[in-house]
Amino acid sequence: MSGFSTIWTFLSRTRGRNRLDWADILSYGYLLVGVLIILTPVFWMFMSSLKSEGALLASDPRLLPYDHMKVELEGFRKPLSLFFLTKDDGTKEEVAFVRAKGLNAVVVKPDKPSEPFEVKRSLLTPKETVNPHWENYTDPTLGTSLSIFNFPRYFFNSVFVTSIATALTLLINAMAAFALSKYRFRGQKAAILIIIATLLIPPTVILVPLFIVVKYFGMFNSLWGVIIPGAATPTGVFLLRQYMLTLPDELLEAARMDAASEWKIFWRIVFPLALPAIAVLAILSVIWRWNDFLWPLIVLTESEVFTLQIGLSTFKGELNDNTHYLLAMTVLTLLPVTAVFAFLQKYITTGIAGTGMK
Repeated sequence: MSGFSTIWTFLSRTRGRNRLDWADILSYGYLLVGVLIILTPVFWMFMSSLKSEGALLASDPRLLPYDHMKVELEGFRKPLSLFFLTKDDGTKEEVAFVRAKGLNAVVVKPDKPSEPFEVKRSLLTPKETVNPHWENYTDPTLGTSLSIFNFPRYFFNSVFVTSIATALTLLINAMAAFALSKYRFRGQKAAILIIIATLLIPPTVILVPLFIVVKYFGMFNSLWGVIIPGAATPTGVFLLRQYMLTLPDELLEAARMDAASEWKIFWRIVFPLALPAIAVLAILSVIWRWNDFLWPLIVLTESEVFTLQIGLSTFKGELNDNTHYLLAMTVLTLLPVTAVFAFLQKYITTGIAGTGMK
């Protein structure tokens, strides 16, 4: 409850005493517009993921997941869709749609299924109800009626790649940043310039030589072929180095006087003090690894090692169009990244601010 009270205290602050000032109205209005711009597409995607396949194929623009109401009548093998028939006097009558016949439609009354008659199709209005299709989530995840998408396996592969790659990225980049920020050696500036210069190289330029290296070392069709090539990133080294430059050298000298090893200095002093910047890099790394599509698409060709992003591409094909499943699984892929961001968001401000101090 303390967290909610803190949020409410922050949101209820006013510049004026016990009343809203013009600056408060402007600030809250700006905040509300920003939240709506960011969250509206996500909310719309979630509501669309609850629609039926037919509604999505028909590009239903409504927010709620509406479905035609159907009824089972004697003499018909399949349930019939219900419609409202507008009469000449303006009243409406419930009918069941049997088949189309040119510009007309053959319908029957639910209480008289053996007496079909023709009406103009323009006089029919669908009888609809709000019906969320939760099977869009349960079918792929539980495998109840869909066998082409192995969600548990793909989810495990994505979690494994993201967690191991993030851990390696944080460790390797932090060690490199520690060496480049706290040690003085010949060629230090040249090494820093080379690392920063690699930021100018588009990742697509090195895909072919990187693929050759991965295949030479036997990591093709392996999750390690996705993890290892991106373990060290110039962005991470630059980000952590800028933050570690703000740490006082006196702490390191005092530790060396107490006979602490360089590894102990890094692990017990530098690493904990650099946690804000490391948290920022962790969030970025999780987003990079979790959403990565191009490199896993090149390295992985067997379905047993597919990540979620590659698995989602199996929904769309030449002979299948599972848009409802695709939207539902896309919503699920947002949850882990959102959880990581919510857990580490308190470090973002201090981490980004600290990296720009020098």
